[in-house]
Amino acid sequence: MIAWDGPSGSVLPVVTAPSTVLSTVGDEVDPADPAVVQLAADLVATMKVSPGCVGLAAPQVGVGAQVFAVDVTGHPKAATTHGVFVLCNAKIIEASRWKAGREGCMSVPDLTGDVKRAGRIVVAATLPGSGEEVTVTTDAFEARALQHEIDHCAGKLFLDRVAGAHAIYQRKVYL
Repeated sequence: MIAWDGPSGSVLPVVTAPSTVLSTVGDEVDPADPAVVQLAADLVATMKVSPGCVGLAAPQVGVGAQVFAVDVTGHPKAATTHGVFVLCNAKIIEASRWKAGREGCMSVPDLTGDVKRAGRIVVAATLPGSGEEVTVTTDAFEARALQHEIDHCAGKLFLDRVAGAHAIYQRKVYL
């Protein structure tokens, strides 16, 4: 079970591009470190109060660490969902079924873009708190969300993955 059952956290401010923390590879973490467990809780809290947010990585709150939270529950494009979870030091170990899809990001609030990502992935990671090693197999929208957050931990934004300026769009605002 990978669902988050840790402490509740504080809502943190989200940093936006061109903040240097967003383009820096995050440090691997000790998932048992109390500071990492608190960071995980803060990521979940911040994600939950952010409308439309399905994932949030440590660099997005100004912390250069390989930790992120994801929750695609209820999203219309989600096929597989694992609920709310936080992963540390995640690595993609299998990827297949590549296709382009539109992405946005809280750290790039005014733009969206078409990004080619794997539609099925297997990720190896550790859970904050217990340090348990887990393997997450997922697809569709949840797979896209994990890849997006893993990219944040590697110092990449979705803009680094678009095919070119023709694949970047002004974010639509619905009133």
